[in-house]
Amino acid sequence: MTNSPENQMIAEFHVPVKMSDGIVLRANIYRPNREGRWPVLLHRHPYNKDAPPVSFGLYDISRAVASGYVIIVQDTRGRFASEGDWDLLRTANQEAFDSRDTIRWAAQLPYSNGRVGLFGESYSAFVQWAGMLQNPPELKATAPSFSWSDPFDGLMYRGGALELGFLSYWRLGMHLDTVPRLYSDERERAIALKRLISDIDHLQTGIKALPLKNLAPFARNQAAPSLLEHWERGMNPKDAEALSLKGKYDQLTVPTLNIAGWYDIFLQGTIDNFLQMRKKGGSPEARQSKLIIGPWMHLDHGHQAGEIQFGLVAHSAVADLTGLQLRWFDHFLKEKDTGLASDAPIRLFVMGENVWRDEYEWPLARTRFTPYYLHSHGHSNTLHGDGVLSTRFPGQEEPDHYTYDPMHPVVTKGGAIMMPPDFNSGAFDQREIESREDVLVYTTSVLEEDVEVTGPVKVRLWASSSAVDTDFVARLVDVHPDGYAQNITDGIIRARYRNAAEGEAPSLIEPGKPYLYEIDLWSTSNLFKKGHRIRLDITSSNFPRWDRNPNTGNPWGEDREEDMAVARQTIFHDAEHPSSLILPVIPLS
Repeated sequence: MTNSPENQMIAEFHVPVKMSDGIVLRANIYRPNREGRWPVLLHRHPYNKDAPPVSFGLYDISRAVASGYVIIVQDTRGRFASEGDWDLLRTANQEAFDSRDTIRWAAQLPYSNGRVGLFGESYSAFVQWAGMLQNPPELKATAPSFSWSDPFDGLMYRGGALELGFLSYWRLGMHLDTVPRLYSDERERAIALKRLISDIDHLQTGIKALPLKNLAPFARNQAAPSLLEHWERGMNPKDAEALSLKGKYDQLTVPTLNIAGWYDIFLQGTIDNFLQMRKKGGSPEARQSKLIIGPWMHLDHGHQAGEIQFGLVAHSAVADLTGLQLRWFDHFLKEKDTGLASDAPIRLFVMGENVWRDEYEWPLARTRFTPYYLHSHGHSNTLHGDGVLSTRFPGQEEPDHYTYDPMHPVVTKGGAIMMPPDFNSGAFDQREIESREDVLVYTTSVLEEDVEVTGPVKVRLWASSSAVDTDFVARLVDVHPDGYAQNITDGIIRARYRNAAEGEAPSLIEPGKPYLYEIDLWSTSNLFKKGHRIRLDITSSNFPRWDRNPNTGNPWGEDREEDMAVARQTIFHDAEHPSSLILPVIPLS
């Protein structure tokens, strides 16, 4: 292809966009270098519109421009080149109006044909949903990737436990752009930046400081005051209403292409968004929404997650997510027949088998939800204990016990996380963790045939504690023939929030009394191969991914080191208390 003007693109930088309240946001525009009017694809995000490479999120800008689109990348309010102030909770509601105003501005550009699409991941996905709720008529389709649904299920909390590792790391990182706005004096600014960078570098130590309500790295850097205030009030839905999509899907009329990863921090939120759009979307187009799930992590969409390599077929470039999104936008913005209407609504990657597969519903219609019951002679501590997992219903069995000391918690190793560099996301060998006495391990016998697990995973755990409040953590593990213990998915429940899903207020527990806890391990798709084993780990901490439960029942964040209490935990698995792992087993024939 010759390098003629029509094969080039025009780039405009720092273009001002005035919002309805007078604040000016700035954007970069990339468009075809030829006459015509084109649909616009807009990416609004807080991570610097000028950041290299010239490709943002999952999008290849040059390819999109060559395909006949105008691409606009904008710094959101209070970020980098845009005016205003930014704060996760205090300005979240403003993102809806800023998205609406920017969409209308983009549709009126002289080279725009008036039709707009949105793309991007994570926070950028959130601003897409916020903009969709304004229902601007110019908006025709979106591609929100790796996005949450309920901020209390993966963004800020999970099962009542604080997403400490993610929020502290992400929020301090976001503060790097805020610091220069706080200090007019150059020397003070330099000192503040140096302090902030040091706290980010040493965050693994900083987030251990107590009391947690005065999170030391936040306090030292004047960072995230609204978050600290919110945490102290607890899980108050009013605080996070602007961040939540719960109960709003019938207001959404634009179709969404949802993209997720099995090791992503917002996996379940993306699945929930898809399901609710298919079921409750406010237009026939919205109910055409689709879902793609790969074996990906939040910031890495390659073919390896942690220590496990899933083959090049898993790589987002080989799967051609850019091409899939272009087909999506061609269908709704250019009204081309791309064959999209005949595509299955779900495309997922089956780990273990390492293949892509099309599906038509979630959970899959052929799912056999199968309980795998916990068994032991009362000594399932560590991977060398006598814990067994099987489909046999339990009889009279001795319970298992372990001691949970919040001053010596189980340390995070892999999983669906985004945390300081000391903690890598994805799949990692769990045997070091499973060697601890405060981890109970239940394992099946060697599988005589393949077992596919695709769908939502839950644990029904009968447990008591010597404490008035505590946590229980469950992890699904694929044990390879050589003993390698690959984490698949996990979850947590904070005892006082045990009935939050039913809308009940938090309440402490009675020490020594057995309670039934349902732990949501979200979802997965994994083929446990013949010769492998299925394993369930039970413990009471995964720190610093989730904050430690001090076992005291005190208001959140007040406890100091001297207040932390040791809890004696009991896990029951008998006929009266049949603790189980519920797996979505897919018949292979």
